[in-house]
Amino acid sequence: MAEQSYDYDVLVIGAGPGGYVAAIRAAQLGLKVACAESRETLGGTCLNVGCIPSKALLHGSELFEEAHEGTLASWGVKTAGVELDLATMMAGKDEAVKGLTGGIEFLFKKNKVTWLKGRAAFDGPHRVTVGDQTVTARDIVIATGSSVTSLPGVTVDNAGGVVVDSTGALALGRVPQHLVVIGGGVIGLELGSVWRRLGAKVTVVEFLDQLLPGMDGEIRKEAGKIFAKQGMALMLSTKVTGVAVEGGKATLALEPAAGGERQVLEADCVLVAIGRRPNTEGLNLPAIGLEPNARGQIETDHEFRTAVDGVWAIGDVIPGPMLAHKAEDEGIAVAENIAGQTGIVNHAVIPSVVYTMPEIAGVGLTEEAAKEGGRAVKVGKFPMLANSRAKTNRDTVGFVKVVADAGTDRVLGVWIISSLAGTMIAQAAQAMEFGATSEDIAYTCHAHPTHSEALKEAAMAVQGKPIHI
Repeated sequence: MAEQSYDYDVLVIGAGPGGYVAAIRAAQLGLKVACAESRETLGGTCLNVGCIPSKALLHGSELFEEAHEGTLASWGVKTAGVELDLATMMAGKDEAVKGLTGGIEFLFKKNKVTWLKGRAAFDGPHRVTVGDQTVTARDIVIATGSSVTSLPGVTVDNAGGVVVDSTGALALGRVPQHLVVIGGGVIGLELGSVWRRLGAKVTVVEFLDQLLPGMDGEIRKEAGKIFAKQGMALMLSTKVTGVAVEGGKATLALEPAAGGERQVLEADCVLVAIGRRPNTEGLNLPAIGLEPNARGQIETDHEFRTAVDGVWAIGDVIPGPMLAHKAEDEGIAVAENIAGQTGIVNHAVIPSVVYTMPEIAGVGLTEEAAKEGGRAVKVGKFPMLANSRAKTNRDTVGFVKVVADAGTDRVLGVWIISSLAGTMIAQAAQAMEFGATSEDIAYTCHAHPTHSEALKEAAMAVQGKPIHI
């Protein structure tokens, strides 16, 4: 019996970090590949209205604060008449996005990946309508990512600029006088810190009793102290019951999370940042008999196969942390699995980073999760205050924490607050990928003077023998 003919070997739905990587890797493996994307530019949320533009504004706002607040003067770099040119800062952000999204388009052409422009919906197994055309593929990868989670009773209007989501907060035309951030997670803290540095009063309203859910308890506690010291007002254990907009101002109705007396808070800008939800609407999943789980995610096995033969899924649309680098690794793995190779992602070693100043990063288990899992642990900590490079740079906020198994000494998790935490965590992740013990890290020679020596010393502290404290 002749094998059925398809337009493409692989069709990837979505060109975010997971989708475009899956498409390129599949093409590198000799497959005929198309990628459906409805945006005018490739790269998904991350490159267009997420990771990349936010980092441009974070960096720009850090430079402004250093110059404006006189930090540079303490180093002998005198500045006068420092002013914010927000339009130029925004233009720099847009240029970064343009360069990187255009780079993916170049890579598609180089690797002979066909970009099908438009929204994709299943017509049946192996058959998808994209815009006004219908195509077939032997294997289809759902990589549609996620969207902002809405808050009941709160209407987001990015064009109006009063109640915005993360996309709107990246494109404000002015610095708000008072920005209220609903949600004390990664996105809210990053964008809140941008506008605080640029001159806004910032209030963070968080339903839980601490910021950054999912991170190590000591990290969460220290982060709260750091952000409060920087000038953010933190309203923890508080819920928002409604937001009314009138005359370019917002009035928020608040009450304690446990119930109690109602409060009112006024602001000229409100950022709703309570999380993200998987994008499955419009895919017409019933046409292939695929149903999302209770959280709206598409379930897969460890090879990223869905319950439907020939249909795979990766990234934010499946269970797990909604992180661009997780999606990228899954994109490579799913392409290799489709090509008959062995693609694996170790979901126990996925680092996460909060790109505030200082940065906050972690990988593996928190101390709490390790203990809840029945493990006996040993913990080593080392403060950046005792690190020579950090001290020289007057950059001493934070610490490194290593969580190790008390019996085997194997590293279970690493948690860092430091200006370079996002870079430092890579060493910890690689060590854990190789099954390192705390002793392995402690006896690895680290260059001096570097911030990374703090990880070495924290690993030494697991055995109670750090040198510089």
